[in-house]
Amino acid sequence: MILSDDDGQTLVKTARLVVTEYLKERKKIELSKEIKSRFSYKSGVFVTLNKKEDLRGCIGFPTPDRILHESLLDAAIASSTEDPRFPPVRFEELSEITFEVTVLTPPVEIKVKDPAEYPGMIKIGRDGLIVKWEFGAGLLLPQVPVEYEWNEEEFLSHTCEKAGAPFNYWKQKSVKILKFEGIVFKEIEPNGKIKRLEL
Repeated sequence: MILSDDDGQTLVKTARLVVTEYLKERKKIELSKEIKSRFSYKSGVFVTLNKKEDLRGCIGFPTPDRILHESLLDAAIASSTEDPRFPPVRFEELSEITFEVTVLTPPVEIKVKDPAEYPGMIKIGRDGLIVKWEFGAGLLLPQVPVEYEWNEEEFLSHTCEKAGAPFNYWKQKSVKILKFEGIVFKEIEPNGKIKRLEL
């Protein structure tokens, strides 16, 4: 999957436009034919909203089950109104919020004979993780361990925690761990210049 910087600009600007119109009018906008044809392939995607340095919402679709332009629209609205960790974003806040879009490669299960091999199969700054266990699943994007300066074992443990599992649960043989890569584009400042993040 190759995304140009121009694609990234369009994805982030579209996410902002979708949320702005939704918070103002309470309805989903109809995307242009150009955007629909440009992003008509299936892909996972996450939309992340940050207010200053703090997370303000992050929701997406980890697997490539849906067309990218549809997922982007739904993830953008959900990240601003449905993230259970935060109250819904207010229209007045948008001038303080930066938008970030991560387009995901399909998740691939990491096959190991012994869970101790997992840390060696992960590259910080390239891979995102999904942990699946008996009672659920959790996902962390590739930019998260870079931001928090975690090593591979800490990244695995925090992803377990996100899945609602005990911290070091990745050491259990019953756990499934998948990895994926993400291409990240974000606004440098609210409604400002958009850059590709080199993790």
